[in-house]
Amino acid sequence: MTSTDSAATEISPRSRTQRRVLTVLVTAQVLSGVGLAAGITVGALLAQDMLGSTGLAGLPSALFTAGSAVAAVAVGRISQARGRRPGLAAGYLAGAVGGGGVIAAAVVDNPALLFLALFVYGAGSATNLQARYAGADLAAPAHRGGAVSTVLVATTLGGVAGPNLTSLTGDLAHTLGIPRLTGPFLLATVAYLAAALVLAIWLRPDPLLLARTLEAEQAIGGGITSGNEVAPARGRSAGVVLGALIMVLTQLVMVAIMTMTPVHMQDHGHTTTASGLVIAVHVAAMFLPSPVTGRLADRYGRIKVAIASGITLLVAGILAATAPADSVALLAVALALLGLGWNLGLVAGTAIITDSVPLATRAKTQGMADVSIAIAGATGGLASGLVVAVAGYPVLTLTCGILALAVLPVIAATASRR
Repeated sequence: MTSTDSAATEISPRSRTQRRVLTVLVTAQVLSGVGLAAGITVGALLAQDMLGSTGLAGLPSALFTAGSAVAAVAVGRISQARGRRPGLAAGYLAGAVGGGGVIAAAVVDNPALLFLALFVYGAGSATNLQARYAGADLAAPAHRGGAVSTVLVATTLGGVAGPNLTSLTGDLAHTLGIPRLTGPFLLATVAYLAAALVLAIWLRPDPLLLARTLEAEQAIGGGITSGNEVAPARGRSAGVVLGALIMVLTQLVMVAIMTMTPVHMQDHGHTTTASGLVIAVHVAAMFLPSPVTGRLADRYGRIKVAIASGITLLVAGILAATAPADSVALLAVALALLGLGWNLGLVAGTAIITDSVPLATRAKTQGMADVSIAIAGATGGLASGLVVAVAGYPVLTLTCGILALAVLPVIAATASRR
């Protein structure tokens, strides 16, 4: 009876703290989702308008994903040294600065400033992804997939609302005397700033620092060390490689297709409202299924979910390639499958890495893994515009769908070394 009461006393405060942490993270993610969606919806259109070239329309996506790579390192290192709260808050603040820079660049019609601002703006995207790790810091190993998914799904509200506010924010921008396409970036700047404030004020205690403290107390008290702490170094390394490669492939395919879909639609006479709707469906599919995919990863294993990701992305690529250009509905379905495939890969890869890395080096390793994701996104964003300019949108989407199947040999090659 005494031991049971003692265990309950030890577990209950941690559970309450985890619920508080998730509540704060969810609030920040709802806000940051708005900022994340702005660049997706009109970034390529703004560059195309300023540069007059479809071939360079993928450059904004490449720039803010390259910026997110740098930010992922910075956020990871700050989190490693000082905790999740200062790391995530600084990342969102940088995203807000970048959003303001995009607006300024459009006002003065300066492409060089636009490119620099988009690079800084990428910090918001990196931070939005890094927040998922914070949700898992205090979670038990058997529930990490669910904790990650809870943070991810929170992005849905802002991510879906953002693209559907394109026309409204465009009208606001016009009223203020600035280009209409900067409207979503006005909203993004405010949203990222609000997310930074929420985390800076309320993410206390810091989940990563508290997890380290609890682990140290457990070690002093002779508690059982977690599985990933005693796993062989070779197995941990293989797990990190596997998780990162899964996320790299899914990110590259998703960003490439997503970036050029609004441009493809505009070239065939669709309005920004229509493309905003398709992107909203896509963003919803990226994050809304997270509670289900998290539970699937916890119950049936990370590998099976990763395999499902590759197959889903293949179907998305085939459908996008064969959908009639005038069919908004079919493009929306294709982009929904694209978002779902990305979600499956991200949840599986995140859980694999978190399982494989000890708390002492977790934030730094997670940050470096997200660097590879950002580089993959930058590559996909930059290459997508060039491929569409040379060969067309169907070739791009079909090639990406086939590339997604590379996740299968990646799993086979690395799983044997774990």
